[in-house]
Amino acid sequence: MVVNIAIVEDDASVRELLSERINHAEGFCCISQHANTRSALAQLPAEKPAIVLVDINLPDLSGIECVRRLKPLMPETQFMMLTVYEDSDHIFSALEAGAIGYLLKPTPGNKLIAALQQICKGGAPMTGYIARKVVQSFQEMPGGKEVAVEGLSTRELEVLKLLASGYFYKEIAEKLGVKMSTINTYIVRIYEKLQVHSRARAIAKLEGLGATLRGQNEPK
Repeated sequence: MVVNIAIVEDDASVRELLSERINHAEGFCCISQHANTRSALAQLPAEKPAIVLVDINLPDLSGIECVRRLKPLMPETQFMMLTVYEDSDHIFSALEAGAIGYLLKPTPGNKLIAALQQICKGGAPMTGYIARKVVQSFQEMPGGKEVAVEGLSTRELEVLKLLASGYFYKEIAEKLGVKMSTINTYIVRIYEKLQVHSRARAIAKLEGLGATLRGQNEPK
């Protein structure tokens, strides 16, 4: 089965390069390209791609706002940011908006396709540096006390951290030494407690924690 991909990117040469890489990869097809948010909002809901690659710095509305507006209209579509921005504000804003992955430009073609494959398997791909920043935001608050997120248990929070780092359910089960059925139970409980229905939304719920930690690091 071929996975349909769309691209939202204002640089024509980058769009063409991404499209070429996608079309040359087995199992993927680039069905559309959009130069701005206006075009994406008007056409993507009808096109219904499985995955959309989105740049942040678009000429009209930002790519983050593009995702924020499209996700409610396209709940089954997965959005992955592909951008030069690596600061925490952009990362967490993109996750909060509904992005499932966050890769930095330039990403080699083989890594881009690997990220698309990871999304198809239920993963949340992120450049290694980005994943570390996300994980760091989940670490203990000053004083050694871990922040509770909407009532999650220690193990549930651990599972959520691994999800945010891009681990598959099977990998989480192996890492924690438990059965897949146990991980599925944790996921159900996490979704219920956070009142979300997807991995992206569960990760986005932690935006508040990330903002708190970032604020503590800002110069007084």
